[in-house]
Amino acid sequence: MQLSNHHKGTLAHIFAHPASANVEWRQVRSLLDAVATTVEEPNGKLRVTLGDETMVLSPPHGKDVDVQLLIDLRHLLANAGLEEEVTHR
Repeated sequence: MQLSNHHKGTLAHIFAHPASANVEWRQVRSLLDAVATTVEEPNGKLRVTLGDETMVLSPPHGKDVDVQLLIDLRHLLANAGLEEEVTHR
């Protein structure tokens, strides 16, 4: 999978320890649109399918995602092998 430098940067922020408080939803959405199948549901939530895993995400009220969403994203992206993209940067 070929990711842009912006997407690789977003991945690095998602997998950073401790979790970053400055990951913007628009960056996460762009990354998910690039690596997964995304469907915006009528209620505003985002259904994301990556590999054989599907999650339904609620966009944050502000511009930044919260720590729990970052943790959920880590699991989804790591299960798809995308954590390796961060280590090969």
